Amino acid sequence: MSNVEIFGQLEIPNTLAAGPGPGNTDPRVLQRFAAAGMADHMQADVLRGMIEAKQMLRAIMGTSNIYTYGVAGTGWSGLDVMFSAVQPGDKVVVFVNGTFSGIDGLTVRMKAATAEELAANPMDPQPASVTIVNVPHGQSVTGEIVEKALAEHKPKWAAMAHWETGSGRINDLRGFSDACEKHGAMGLVDAVSSLGVENFAIDDFPGVHGWASCPQKGICCLPLTYAPVSFTDRYIETLRQTGTRTFVHHPILEARHWGIVDGKDVEKGTYHRTHSAYAVSAFHEALRITLQQTVAERAKQYAYHEAALRDAVTAMGCKVTSNMTSLVVLNLPEGLAGREQELVQTCRSKGFGIWPTLSEPVQVRIGILNLLNRAAVTEIVERFAAELSAMGANIDIETVRAGLERHYQTAVAAE
Repeated sequence: MSNVEIFGQLEIPNTLAAGPGPGNTDPRVLQRFAAAGMADHMQADVLRGMIEAKQMLRAIMGTSNIYTYGVAGTGWSGLDVMFSAVQPGDKVVVFVNGTFSGIDGLTVRMKAATAEELAANPMDPQPASVTIVNVPHGQSVTGEIVEKALAEHKPKWAAMAHWETGSGRINDLRGFSDACEKHGAMGLVDAVSSLGVENFAIDDFPGVHGWASCPQKGICCLPLTYAPVSFTDRYIETLRQTGTRTFVHHPILEARHWGIVDGKDVEKGTYHRTHSAYAVSAFHEALRITLQQTVAERAKQYAYHEAALRDAVTAMGCKVTSNMTSLVVLNLPEGLAGREQELVQTCRSKGFGIWPTLSEPVQVRIGILNLLNRAAVTEIVERFAAELSAMGANIDIETVRAGLERHYQTAVAAE
């Protein structure tokens, strides 16, 4: 052991995080994280912070669901809690139109597979009870697609991503909820990319009984704090009847630590996991900021600044195929097709963090999570244009700049 190398301290420079997530955490959230004292996870202020956080989260999500709280970890942690209600043999329909809804589908197949089905193909089980409805990359899941599949299969559960970040497409939440309600399915929604970005209240979608999001995107609270989840009474009652084969990600046991016991808020919860005082403080502040800004105003700002970015990259000869407001997914100008990975790696090497899509066809993704100001969008546009030009694209940067100027001056005139 005497020859073990002791590395120097890790220095990670600040970058322009212009991808689909993690998003740019607000400095006030980082300050609360760093300023939190070393505290026991059952210390009174930590517990008070959790109580206040779950109340704020209900307001942000637009719900009266008592079982609304945060799951320690990333968005995948929240999704795993939500999908834990799916049992072997359960009939499920999952709608897939990108990378992340595809992983949701794999999660469901693993949970719904019988012991024999799982053993037959442990990493990619194909349970007979699960139907995967594949929608081509770049297209949205429509209400008509959902209606047709649920009418045919009559599942116990139906699952869909609200915003599919892999392809940048918004799926039809109203159509999904209505079809679930009509056919008696319990809807499960991956709201990882939409919560805190789109203005919606989950109680307006009664066909959906489970919701899972993440801390790092619309809530803008570091990747490793708390993933918001919310469950209806019907979901919880179903879980009580069937049980689930997990302890750590058990929706009811998780809720107890947040002071949610037997469908009621109580003063003191019961121990389930060791929570971090730092994470609680950061999450609490992120929720405060969201409520101060309001979800409606934040959604309006995302739409406004995304339109500026969309117009700018279009003026560079790119074709935008997405319809999300926190992210543009685009095809490069014809002469640069096939060089997406090269472009992304070059940008990252210079502290400009854009992303490729993670499945075919390869496209470029540029995000504006918590970059809702003219200066940030202008920097993204200028740096992206410079890299395209360096690769040989014929870009009239003055035309691009003029377009940005018109977009932002129009807003000033309107005010």
